[in-house]
Amino acid sequence: MKQGESSKKVVLITGASSGIGKSIATYLSKQNFKVYGTSRNPQKNSVDGFNLVPLDVTNEETIKTAIQEVYQKEGRLDILINNAGVGITGPIEETPESEIKKAFETNYFGPLNMIKHTLPIMRNQNGGLIINVTSIAGYMGLPYRGIYSATKSALEITAEAYRMEVKQFGIKMTNVAPGDFATNIASGRYHAPVTAGSPYEEVYGNTLKLMNEHVDAGQDPEMMAKEILKIIKTEEPKVHYKVGERLQKISVKLKSLLPDKLYEKMLMKHYKL
Repeated sequence: MKQGESSKKVVLITGASSGIGKSIATYLSKQNFKVYGTSRNPQKNSVDGFNLVPLDVTNEETIKTAIQEVYQKEGRLDILINNAGVGITGPIEETPESEIKKAFETNYFGPLNMIKHTLPIMRNQNGGLIINVTSIAGYMGLPYRGIYSATKSALEITAEAYRMEVKQFGIKMTNVAPGDFATNIASGRYHAPVTAGSPYEEVYGNTLKLMNEHVDAGQDPEMMAKEILKIIKTEEPKVHYKVGERLQKISVKLKSLLPDKLYEKMLMKHYKL
């Protein structure tokens, strides 16, 4: 650890080479944090103000190596932000099982392995904070995004239990669910092909265009970064946070208030189904 940096909290953020992760890492590095981001190919990415270490959340060996590298350099790890994730769209019937498993490996099992290998360090230092970046989509089954919704919902629910299990060690855990943000997730996610002659061809094709438009018109990722900082500064973080446009956050509340069929009708209208 460099002289003069001992007071800085050490943060590890997965998937920090672009999008929300890069925005969070850049922002926190300007707020007196020692930030390490991760990328599968750090040498190919340009970042400002923080370090990038190689890590693939679907490869447990790289997880162990990256966490140990940060710990050996800094002697501590105060905050883990599980941000890395992949998008996946398509009719569930036509989505290859291999792609479904890949999505769960990245969005669900990846964060769990990150937590597993971080906890011994945080337990040894009698404290730490783990922030899981989920999605507002995890609160509802969205048409043609059902697998993505499932991966994020699984992480939300698992973290609810995990949070209670680690509280005895002085470790805090919370979930932050973003809505649509202007990032490159649409270009990087798996799209089941719009297949000519498929019974879903027209409707899925139209819905895919609509989803991409929502991302393109999304909020500035710095909104997420500022919310993350607020959470870090909160003495007792809540179980769940939601960040995004007012309508997106209201949609989660409506799901708990409206009858199921009425809510389903509202979603179908929104997606023009």
